[in-house]
Amino acid sequence: MSEVNLPVKKRELSTKSANNKLRKNGNVPGIFYSKGTEPIPIYTAEGSLRPLVYTAETHIVNLKIDDGEEIKSILKSVDFDPVTDKIIHFDIQGIQLGQELELEVPVVLTGQAKGVKEGGVVQHHLHKLHVSCLPKYIPEHISIDISDLDVGDSIHVKDLKIENVRILNSENVIIVSVNIPRAVTTETAAAETAQAEPTEPEVISKGKAEKEEE
Repeated sequence: MSEVNLPVKKRELSTKSANNKLRKNGNVPGIFYSKGTEPIPIYTAEGSLRPLVYTAETHIVNLKIDDGEEIKSILKSVDFDPVTDKIIHFDIQGIQLGQELELEVPVVLTGQAKGVKEGGVVQHHLHKLHVSCLPKYIPEHISIDISDLDVGDSIHVKDLKIENVRILNSENVIIVSVNIPRAVTTETAAAETAQAEPTEPEVISKGKAEKEEE
C-alpha cells in the first residue's frame, strides 16, 4: 500500500469563527485521534488533503504534527460543504499495529459486462465498502471483475470473499448490477399495454350512431 505524507499543525482555538478563518485562508480543520490518547485538534492546507480525498485508493498517512515524529494513520472521514463541495473538515485515526481497525475502501470495477452488448447499463451502487482488518492487510482498493454480468445480473456483498478482511456492510446489499434502462422498460411496457387494449368493433359504433340519429 502506498503512503502519503501529511504535515499538520495543532489548532490553538476550536471555535466556529476560528475554523471559518482557517478555511478562508485555504486550510481545513480536523481532528487526530488514537486509542489511549486525547483527540488533538489540527489543521492542514486543503491542497495537502486532495491526494488522500480525490483518489480510488486507500493510503497510509504519515502524519506529522508540528514537525514532530511521524504517526502512521488513516484518513477516517471527510466533510464537504453542501453548496461549494469544498473540504471543510477531516478526521485522522492513528493506527495500532496489532489491533483491527474499521475503514472504508474504494470499489473498482474491471472488465466490460457482456450484458452491455444486449442494451444493458452497468449501475455501480456501492462505491466504497466498510471493512475491518489489521493494518497490514488494508487493501488499497477492492477490485471486482464484472465481465460475466448479463442483463439482470448483480453482485452482492455476500458474493465477495477477501482474505484477512471482514466486510461489515449488510450481505444483501447490491454493489453492481446490469439493467435495461428505465426509459426503454417504460416504452416497452406502454407498447405492450397498447397492444393488449381491446378496440370497439366498428359495426357496434356505427349502429350506435345510427340509433342516435333516429
